[in-house]
Amino acid sequence: MAEENNSFQLVTFQLGEELYGVNIMDVKEIVKIQSVRPIPNAPYYVEGIINLRGEIIPIINLHKRFHIKKMDVSEDSLADENDGGFIILDIEGNKIGIIIDRIARVVPVEGDDIKPPPQMLCGIGTEYIHGVVRQDSSYLIILDTRRLFNPKELQKIIEPES
Repeated sequence: MAEENNSFQLVTFQLGEELYGVNIMDVKEIVKIQSVRPIPNAPYYVEGIINLRGEIIPIINLHKRFHIKKMDVSEDSLADENDGGFIILDIEGNKIGIIIDRIARVVPVEGDDIKPPPQMLCGIGTEYIHGVVRQDSSYLIILDTRRLFNPKELQKIIEPES
């Protein structure tokens, strides 16, 4: 029984050249790219807000937050329906969207397969990373959505000052 509790599923996506994952339990939905309305005086990594079925959701640009280059678009992926979009996360009861280059797939992960992250990984500090899972010849970086934004920062994003 304990073994079952040790596994969970990740929604995986590409940011730049790397593959990232977030716990499926934190993901509300995945939506296609749409126009984002800028917010004055927002932190540099906040792209703006979108109206998703009447709900206002702040959109965060992890490329800017972590200083990651956007993924190079190749000819074969130009018409790929998996390119670009937002993953809508539920963090402490607040919905926040993150911009992704490409949605990958949902993958099961065993807790025992998760290794601690190296000190620095593609400009992302280890405080934002839950762990790393080896996949074939590459690795999957598991983001800790609770640590992506500290509570003070989260409040500033959700309720920007006028």
